[in-house]
Parts: sequence; structure tokens; C-alpha cells
Amino acid sequence: MKTLRVGIASYEEMKARTLAIARGEHKPSAEEPKVWFTSPESFARVLSDRNRAMLQVIAGAAPESLAELAELTGRKKSNLSRTLKTMERYGFVQLKRGPRGSLVARVPYQRISLVLPLAHPEQGRPAA
Repeated sequence: MKTLRVGIASYEEMKARTLAIARGEHKPSAEEPKVWFTSPESFARVLSDRNRAMLQVIAGAAPESLAELAELTGRKKSNLSRTLKTMERYGFVQLKRGPRGSLVARVPYQRISLVLPLAHPEQGRPAA
């Protein structure tokens, strides 16, 4: 089952991690998140109940256009377009042009896993 790992980190933590990777000081493992959010709230906004239901429709019905997806979900096409473009930035969907030029959404993962740290790295481990 293909899983996308998502992490939560502050902007400063993400920047430090990116610079460490660029300097060769850190090599990300396969277990590390591939997508990052700055807060659990921002993650929850993108993957709200309504948006997760839409991802299930895309994965199950494989609609061939935004118009068909709008019909299946009861959402407006303009709203879908904005939401899907946001989700595409995070890798939750892939958007491509269909045979007639229509926009087609696909879900590349079967599961999204959230890695949520309970302490900042500099705080060390909590006492037992």
C-alpha cells in the first residue's frame, strides 16, 4: 500500500532541515515525511472531512473531468479547482489534462500518515 508521510514542523525547523540536506549533513531516510505542514491545524484544513471524502470519490470513481467530480461530490467546479490545486501542491492529488483537454484528478496514494512530534528536537526526550 502506497503511503505518503506528512510531518509537522515550524518554518524555521523546515528551513534548517532543508539547509542541512543541501549541505550534505542530513540524508533523509525513506521513513521521514515527504510533505511538511507548519501546524496540525493547517494539515486539518487541507485534509478536512469534506476533502478526504472527495479524495475517496476520486480514488473510487476515477472521474474523467472536474465537471464529473463536481456532479459526484455536489461541490462547485470553481471550488473544486482551488481545492485540488492546493492538494496538488502537497502531493495529495495529481492533476493532468484528459483527452479532451479537461482537468483530471488522480490520487497517487492509498494512505496518508501524519508524523506528529510531541516535543521539539532541542527539548530532548520526556522524562519517564
